[in-house]
Amino acid sequence: MPEDTANPVLIEVTRGDMVESTHRGRVAVVDTAGKVALHWGDIESRVYPRSAIKAIQALPLVESGAADAFRLSNKELAIACASHSGEPRHIATVRTWLDRMGLSESDLKCGPHWPRHHQQTLHDMIRAGETPGDAHNNCSGKHTGMLATAHHLGEPLSGYTKPTHPVQQRILGTLEALCGLGLSDAPRGTDGCSVPTWGIPLSNMALAFARLGAPDDLPPVRAGAAKRIRKAVAAEPFMVAGTDRYCTTLMDVAGDTVFVKTGAEGVFCAALPEYGLGIALKCDDGATRGSQLMLTAVLRRIGAIDEDMAAQLDTLVTIPLNNCNGALVGMVRPSTLLSF
Repeated sequence: MPEDTANPVLIEVTRGDMVESTHRGRVAVVDTAGKVALHWGDIESRVYPRSAIKAIQALPLVESGAADAFRLSNKELAIACASHSGEPRHIATVRTWLDRMGLSESDLKCGPHWPRHHQQTLHDMIRAGETPGDAHNNCSGKHTGMLATAHHLGEPLSGYTKPTHPVQQRILGTLEALCGLGLSDAPRGTDGCSVPTWGIPLSNMALAFARLGAPDDLPPVRAGAAKRIRKAVAAEPFMVAGTDRYCTTLMDVAGDTVFVKTGAEGVFCAALPEYGLGIALKCDDGATRGSQLMLTAVLRRIGAIDEDMAAQLDTLVTIPLNNCNGALVGMVRPSTLLSF
């Protein structure tokens, strides 16, 4: 976009005394009534939310009765919202859940990939001569949840990733209701795990997360599902991401006061139940380091992360840059626009 209409620089990358690189972005902070409390940049242009909305995609799993029918634990509900690291606990949880439903890994259609965020697991698999299956896909918990809903409702298991399948249509309706926006004419793409993703303005995504966090004005069944999912994630944050991952680390410290979820290409969403606020943001260049620090800065600006939490979170608050000898040579930090 032209420089005069570009989204603002929200994150700076320093080296020595100079800012070497920057991340531009946009952020919406919205309450449950749709009022914009804070914003930076263009929050009305549509973005693909990608994996940031997995908790919303999981609502039909609870609302349909499938979660009760298959006796889902907090671990299983949490992994339904996950972009997990493919660590052994993640894989075991997915496979146990599938087995209890009488299904197998071959029913998943998310596609296989090697663990991307946990080197020890990757190395262990290579040494053991293993190859990844669909359960190793970071979205396998979400897909197992989709299969569970279809299975419980007697819908076809085949084709569950297609936009016209009842599973995806149900998710579309849930998104529309929480976002307060019709999506029938919205841009539609295909996510990395093969399910559809719809273009949604950040302001509407933030509204959806405000409602997810403070759902008392929603229909009772949906409000109960939202509370149950957030409770499960707060109880099992490891399942949502994994060892040394941002979402897990932050929710380990914050407990049930903050729900956060990352998505590909620099998207992040958060729900702040105690404030009745939702946050949605996108780092324009798609960089994860930029989106993570944007979210941390906004949470601190609001007060959802206090000084005690910040001390525990350490490198989530600012990111040090070290050279190969371990010397500190720079920092990734919020710009003055996001500083509090």
